[in-house]
Amino acid sequence: MKMRAGVFLAAAVFFYACSGSTSLKAGRSQADNHQESTRPELLSAEGQRELHQIVDSSKLADLQWPNFSDQALAVKEFYEEDGYRLGWSYKGKPTPQALQSIDLLENADGKGLDSKDYDGLRWPERLKVWEGAEAAETDLVKFDVALTVSAIRYGTDLHLGKVDPRTLHKDFDPEREKHNAGTFLWKYVVNAKNVSEVLTPIEPPYPGYKRTLVALQKYLQLAKQEVADPLPQVAKPVMPGGQYPALDKLVHRLQFLGDLPASASVPTAYSGEVVDGVKNFQSRHGLEAAGKLGPQTIAELNVSLNDRVESLRLTLERWRWVPHEFAQAPIIVNIPEFVLRTFNKPGEPTLTMPVVVGRAMRNQTPVMEESMKYLIFWPYWNVPPSILRGEIIPKIAKDPGYVQKNNFEVATYSGQVVTDGVVSEEVLSQLRAGKLMVRQKPGPKNALGLIKFIFPNDQNIYLHSTPAQALFGETRRDFSHGCIRVGDPKALAEWVLRNNPGWTRDRVEAAFKAQQEQQVNLVNEIPVLIVYGTAIVKDDGRAYFFDDLYGYDKALGKLYVQAYSSKS
Repeated sequence: MKMRAGVFLAAAVFFYACSGSTSLKAGRSQADNHQESTRPELLSAEGQRELHQIVDSSKLADLQWPNFSDQALAVKEFYEEDGYRLGWSYKGKPTPQALQSIDLLENADGKGLDSKDYDGLRWPERLKVWEGAEAAETDLVKFDVALTVSAIRYGTDLHLGKVDPRTLHKDFDPEREKHNAGTFLWKYVVNAKNVSEVLTPIEPPYPGYKRTLVALQKYLQLAKQEVADPLPQVAKPVMPGGQYPALDKLVHRLQFLGDLPASASVPTAYSGEVVDGVKNFQSRHGLEAAGKLGPQTIAELNVSLNDRVESLRLTLERWRWVPHEFAQAPIIVNIPEFVLRTFNKPGEPTLTMPVVVGRAMRNQTPVMEESMKYLIFWPYWNVPPSILRGEIIPKIAKDPGYVQKNNFEVATYSGQVVTDGVVSEEVLSQLRAGKLMVRQKPGPKNALGLIKFIFPNDQNIYLHSTPAQALFGETRRDFSHGCIRVGDPKALAEWVLRNNPGWTRDRVEAAFKAQQEQQVNLVNEIPVLIVYGTAIVKDDGRAYFFDDLYGYDKALGKLYVQAYSSKS
């Protein structure tokens, strides 16, 4: 079952970690550090009616976002756990767990969330109710529901993210374990010794997620310290040894960002440590790290730290979209980074290789999650209908010998070859009518190279090798029609087949040389995640940023802001 509303769900790897991680069940036993329950006194009949009325209406005017219909079921289950007692007060005072929870809600920005969504600015005023005399029962009820709703929202967002990924990516909907938010809150939070520890298991447990949280703290601080002082642009790149009129500003900016040691001095020309600092910066921002100080590098240097914070926040959002555990170690492709990684059980990448993805303007590679079932050595390339109509048929019309010259053949949809030579007007007419197909014969010049890796999906996307090896030397690699070309197909084939008996490295090598089509079904299906992250924090703790290639960050950012406001 694939569902979101009113539940926490067990969630997993984004880019850098597939781990045999602690599941929610294991996390619960580890975090089962409850203190003796301080069961609140029952409400009066009038208090019970008021609590029921608020819960049943799914509205509380005191909230930043009064409409909590999306959390209604979880809120109802929270209060049903103990006969509609209040969960957050005892003898007219807030419990320690209430105060700990409020502290987490007020500091939600540190998790990449927005404290406003959880009434972050409203809690100090609410807590004034408790000062002096014992609070009135109606205030206790409203406080309790406000904290329950806010805690459920916070926990769900921390675990699932604020935005349903299917809103942006219809093919990204991985199975996630159902977990009841209201019951979890009552059983494991309201009497916890340490609320933060109890909530830890609902977050992605992977090193990459945790590194991103640390980087977010750093960039939040940098954003507060940043003073707008943009570097002047250049008409053409400044080469090492050349002159740049704002070297002092450049040195200061590189030092501020951590790409140049604080001890570095301002040189008389663009040289030495400053060039090295620019190379460091370029390597972290998806640019050619050649040290040339060109318009694109300066534009990236002038990007505000608030924008970098937003990239990190959206990366954390995407971390929360995917499962915490996989039956098999996955393959993960990060589109803006142009990189594929495979993982082992402990959570570290085993293979890392460059990839070519779909063109930004016309042939975007979709974000998706599927299972790889088989691979094919020496494959045919069945030309997709869109490419056939838009590219191949016009070329055949211009040159009837195009098919023969480029190792194609015209065939029926059942695979019977019609011609691999000159295409007649009659055959061309049938191609235009969609009655025939074109495919490219196997071989080194085949567009798919010598292997393709299949994870069946509605958009006919797959991984494959390519004869165009020069493309992997480019920094920006969006050149394909949507499928993903891999930089080291032999290494990937060996990894994919590692659990298939008898598929040694020598056998893989032999299959690449066999000059015949061969399909190999996988003993264990392999999860394939094609994801989209513009901010990545690697093992060295440094944050790497990449272009919003397809504009998905911009789209997600809008949905992220509107997640609650659009429903209240």
